[in-house]
Amino acid sequence: MYVLCIPALVFVLIFAYGPMVGLVIAFQDYKPWLGMMHSTWIGLDNFARIFQQEEATQAIINTLIIAVIKIIVGVIVPIAMAILLSELRNVGVKKSIQTLVYLPHFLSWVTVAGIMIDILGLDGGINHFLANVFGTKPIFFLGDPGLFRPTVIISDLWKNFGFGMIVYLATITGIDPSYYEAAEIDGATRRQQTWHVTLPTMLPMIIVISTLSLGSILDAGFDQIFNLYNPLVYSTGDIIDTYVYRASLLNGQYGFGTAVGLFKSGISFILIIISYRIAYKVANYKIF
Repeated sequence: MYVLCIPALVFVLIFAYGPMVGLVIAFQDYKPWLGMMHSTWIGLDNFARIFQQEEATQAIINTLIIAVIKIIVGVIVPIAMAILLSELRNVGVKKSIQTLVYLPHFLSWVTVAGIMIDILGLDGGINHFLANVFGTKPIFFLGDPGLFRPTVIISDLWKNFGFGMIVYLATITGIDPSYYEAAEIDGATRRQQTWHVTLPTMLPMIIVISTLSLGSILDAGFDQIFNLYNPLVYSTGDIIDTYVYRASLLNGQYGFGTAVGLFKSGISFILIIISYRIAYKVANYKIF
């Protein structure tokens, strides 16, 4: 069994731990032609710039807002859908709905972004519908800073809530039917059974998923944002990952971009440790 793990360990060492040597440029005024060995050492200056530059600070704020709303909505909606779906008695309809809502999870963000651009563009399907039915002017969903965040959150929910719903649905399926029978004998309605039997039984899984989501609070989804955003919505849509991409790879500020990425990784690492401790204390969840 350990021998079978060797290819995965080699892959992680090469592609995950090997590149960490390059983190040293976060403390340098890195110049590609000088390399890491000869670039000027500037200590924590790059990290200080994170809070001095308005764009970097705004990217951190945008990341927190988008990520927190995604986490909240991404927990509530799957729970509600799992409970509603579990109430269906027609197995065929139940499995059909389950497949339909789960399918978008397997689509890449490049594909989803292409679909959204076609639908939400100025000459897209939604604007045509609004113009024909209500006579409204075209709405620039992906170019309006005020509409970009809701668009991002709703599209992320559409793509991913099916996966979360499957986890909660499996939890509901594992509930002992005798609990519902006892509640029904006591005169509990379906709503009361959901409130007093289904939700309390799901609570440990809800706590685990919610607390583990804290580790991704600074990860608002690079693939999604990168494929949907544009300079018009930088004020509300630019996140840490996209800012690092522009600052380092496009603008040549390699040291500063690495510092921003390292700052994000450090905070995320701390949050992951905290979330695992909370999950262990509250729900007795542990990996090892």
